[in-house]
Amino acid sequence: MDQRVINLYDEYTHTPLSRDVFLKRLALITGSMALALSLTPLLESNLAKAATVLEDDEELDTEMISYEVNGIVMFAYTAKPKKKMNMGAVMVIHENRGLNEHIKDVTRRLAKAGYLAMAPDALSEAGGTPANEDDARKLFAALDAKKNLANFAESAEILRARKETNRKVGCVGFCWGGALANQLAVNSPKLNAAVAFYGRQPDPADVPKIKAPIQLHYAGLDERVNAGIPAYEEALKKAGTKYELYIYPNVNHAFHNDTSEARYNADAALHAWKRTLDFFEANLK
Repeated sequence: MDQRVINLYDEYTHTPLSRDVFLKRLALITGSMALALSLTPLLESNLAKAATVLEDDEELDTEMISYEVNGIVMFAYTAKPKKKMNMGAVMVIHENRGLNEHIKDVTRRLAKAGYLAMAPDALSEAGGTPANEDDARKLFAALDAKKNLANFAESAEILRARKETNRKVGCVGFCWGGALANQLAVNSPKLNAAVAFYGRQPDPADVPKIKAPIQLHYAGLDERVNAGIPAYEEALKKAGTKYELYIYPNVNHAFHNDTSEARYNADAALHAWKRTLDFFEANLK
């Protein structure tokens, strides 16, 4: 697919642009509105594909839970191996589409790997993630960043306190969630591990606050996010932070999301996920 199309969709989902503006600009690239409309299903999430691990997997227990943090009720999806105790825990942090079926599937993947996994919904205070992705992005734009960070930091400690855990907690985040994973590494000194997929980097001046080992995954074609890599890596080296950084050539932002046909890259996704599991194995078990 024309890289201009991918870049425009990235601008649409992150700036964000209105859908009308996005489609008009896409039509200019493709040559017609009909072609533009035919491409959008390849770019947007097809949540019917979010079934790598089925909801009714006989080895897992899954449920939606609620708990109070900072005066609000948070909703979260959890998955864990049946009858297992003393396991590491992982908080899954969604993209700026909210807690959708793809993120629930990723949560189940972690449970299949032996973890108690929990995916909080950042839009809980607004009633939870809406079905329409454009509506979800509008709600994200209205979030109080400081309060949201505090909500996720408290959620990590609630996860740590669960009776099934070994009191070790890591996080993995994607896109918006990758940026938040980096922020949690800075602001949650008890965190045991953090993995960020194509997430915006923290202020280099804050990097010395990071106590947990971190693992960073970037898409080679993701110029917007990758612009912050050199300063972040320099700060990590200077601070002596334990980190791993991987850049996957010739793949796009969101390459791990297998519900987005145009941007998903199976080879990069599989390599990055294996590295993620190996990292959690080393730091959470």
